Amino acid sequence: MSILDKHATLERNATLLLVGSLLVVSIGGIVEIAPLFYLENTIEKVEGMRPYSPLELAGRDIYVREGCYVCHSQMIRPFRDEVERYRHYSLAAESMYDHPFQWGSKRTGPDLARVGDRYSNEWHVQHMIEPRSVVPESVMPSYAFLKETPLEVTNVAMNLKANRAVGVPYTDEMIDNAAQDLKAQADPNADTAGVEERYPKAKLGDFDGDPQKLTEMDALIAYLQMLGTLVDFSTYDDTTGYR
Repeated sequence: MSILDKHATLERNATLLLVGSLLVVSIGGIVEIAPLFYLENTIEKVEGMRPYSPLELAGRDIYVREGCYVCHSQMIRPFRDEVERYRHYSLAAESMYDHPFQWGSKRTGPDLARVGDRYSNEWHVQHMIEPRSVVPESVMPSYAFLKETPLEVTNVAMNLKANRAVGVPYTDEMIDNAAQDLKAQADPNADTAGVEERYPKAKLGDFDGDPQKLTEMDALIAYLQMLGTLVDFSTYDDTTGYR
């Protein structure tokens, strides 16, 4: 019997075809799943990545609460048009501490993966208060209320502990100093040595233009200003990592 005859027999016999299909799918599944049992992490660690500071984490929670991910993505694909517009494509490691990740699925507004340091704090405040005053064609609603809403995080330390439970490497020192670090990062008169040591490259100082109070605007802008700033792409090699 030739190979063609055997193949024809397999196609005409529903039972043999089902068994053969299950066998092929099972082998493929084992090949994909088995390595995950002995790999500690499927994401390559990248120099510079760190957990969010307490203030950035609070800002991220506000970002999620207000549904910013519905109109903004945080995932630059490795295509020329995207890289030229938004800069270096996103790395998996940049989302390793996101629960859930903020890749998004739609871009009514621009991608925000590299928005950190692109605009001043003042620009962000004005953009949140009246988007069309800085971007005339914007369809974004106003978030002026954030500047008037005091930042209230019921238990900052527990917020960090909850993230540590799902794999974010917050240390005991970070958790013990969480409440102080949250306030110090947005206070231009505070001693921020601890914040800088625990959270390298964290943006410091007043964010919303009013150093007398800590608001949700402070937290959200602190979060936006660090996006895409942790990895030094000037020393990153696309094929081998850092050079």
